[in-house]
Amino acid sequence: MRLGSSAVLALLLLAACDGREESAIDNLANGANAAQVENNFRAEAQAVLEPLNPPAPGMPGGLPVDPQPVVEEGSIDPKGAQGAAQVVQGYYGLLEEKRYNDAQDLWNDNSAMGAEDDARFAARFRGFSEIHAQLGAPGAIEGAAGSLFVTVPVQVYGRLAANGKPWYRLRQVTLRRANDVPGSSEADRRWHIESIGPYAPPTEEAAETGNAISATDSLLKK
Repeated sequence: MRLGSSAVLALLLLAACDGREESAIDNLANGANAAQVENNFRAEAQAVLEPLNPPAPGMPGGLPVDPQPVVEEGSIDPKGAQGAAQVVQGYYGLLEEKRYNDAQDLWNDNSAMGAEDDARFAARFRGFSEIHAQLGAPGAIEGAAGSLFVTVPVQVYGRLAANGKPWYRLRQVTLRRANDVPGSSEADRRWHIESIGPYAPPTEEAAETGNAISATDSLLKK
């Protein structure tokens, strides 16, 4: 039975260690369950990979230090800044689970990313074997033309599928919702992701303001 790409990667990683790939191939030839063998490979490969260690808050490349106390989950206003941060947390949780269609649903339907073809959106993340994220404190809510906007800093980190190397990026997610104006729907009044770009401290201009890009755009094959 043919092994998946992750198992092939694990084979290559383990080949330089102690030759366990030979016994696993023998197990497959003798009728062992392919999924179980692949799971074993993955677990063994993780043990020899460089650990994921994103920069700590306050360190270069890390999230800004949050001086505010943590808000209890039960007291979060879904229309407030912490409610927007929950949407971002949910988004990266879905990416972690490889539920790309559900993750795309959290984008504004009218944004470039929200309107993108499902297959192309999912392809943005095919270069990663795993994706994780740590959130910083959301900024202040700002209003413009009947809409509210808020930004949430995010430390995105994961592992490249091609070689198992760690990957880190400090990003900034901008979310938008309608300002409870007459005629707006319930869906309009919920936070949706408007754009994702490089993190910019509040005192600086964002380098790519308004560009709806994903945290993995730089790795998307044209």
